[in-house]
Amino acid sequence: MPPLSIMIKPASSLCNLRCKYCFYCDVASQREDFSFGVMENDTAHNLIRKAIDYAKGCSIAFAFQGGEPLIAGLDYFKAFVKTVNELNTKNSEIYYSIQTNGTLVTDEWARFFRENKFLVGLSLDGDFDGNKFRVDANGQNAYYRIINAAGKLKRHQVEFNILTVLTGYCADNAERIYKYFRANGYHYLQFIPCLRPIGDDTQSELYMTTEQYANYLIRIFNLYVKDFVRGNYMSIRVFDNYVRMFLGERPEQCGLAGHCTHQFVCEGNGNIYPCDFYCTDEWLLGNINSQSLREMAEGEKAKAFITESLNVKDECKSCRFFAMCRGGGCKRDKASENYCEAYKKFFSSCMPLFSVFRK
Repeated sequence: MPPLSIMIKPASSLCNLRCKYCFYCDVASQREDFSFGVMENDTAHNLIRKAIDYAKGCSIAFAFQGGEPLIAGLDYFKAFVKTVNELNTKNSEIYYSIQTNGTLVTDEWARFFRENKFLVGLSLDGDFDGNKFRVDANGQNAYYRIINAAGKLKRHQVEFNILTVLTGYCADNAERIYKYFRANGYHYLQFIPCLRPIGDDTQSELYMTTEQYANYLIRIFNLYVKDFVRGNYMSIRVFDNYVRMFLGERPEQCGLAGHCTHQFVCEGNGNIYPCDFYCTDEWLLGNINSQSLREMAEGEKAKAFITESLNVKDECKSCRFFAMCRGGGCKRDKASENYCEAYKKFFSSCMPLFSVFRK
């Protein structure tokens, strides 16, 4: 059996920030219940027990996201890790990760992450101006609180990377933001294109045009390659994966394989969904308190979710960049914006540069 990965929403959609582009706020608003509250220990226990049973000794990755997962409280996470240690009689290799806006991180949290080998994703959109969409309930930029969290993580030697929402503003100021991260020692980056709310075609500086995205990809990939050649490697997840694909390896990033795969997302009440972007009533697979992961994975709805993603347009199949683009990536990205021309411009311009990564 392949490694098992489970994303957990321990505080559901609850969050102490009011970021102007929050995709999960949009997802939750599509449901009858916007928030399922903080996960009860019994639900966490059922999830852990059934995950270990499903994995049958293979590795398990527990990834915590939100909302803001730290709202669940440190005691929740301590109990979670303790339960895993007690129930893991099949000796599965356990990996923990968490995505946080950082504003609730304390020295105690940082020590916990270090002691339990959590990989932390810290949400930060660049310098102060770049971070202008990541605001609190009063509309105040959360930049300094996030930087304070980064300092605590560094001080306690916690392994962390940076997640940046790739807005139109970010794309237009990409070199400045990239150099800011490099100058401050943030060498592991992930840029996530900003998603429009489902069914919304609004145009604003939040959402990239095709031209903005193409220019971002070309300009930043050139910097990425130059830094690699100079021995100052900056990891940018999507580019790392394109390099893997160019070298004939499988991408590790969800969305770049060209189709969906089996995923489990567990909401605060134990509801299971097939994807972080589709935690909606329509795609509810079941509940961990009453069903096994195997039952839900083998159910008709889970199969339909994957089958729906297998359709590839004829124009994509005949495209010379299909092996790299795989039809435009994640289906939720494509529902937000058709970036086909951006990918064509990027690969047309930058394909010769990929050769520097050959061994």
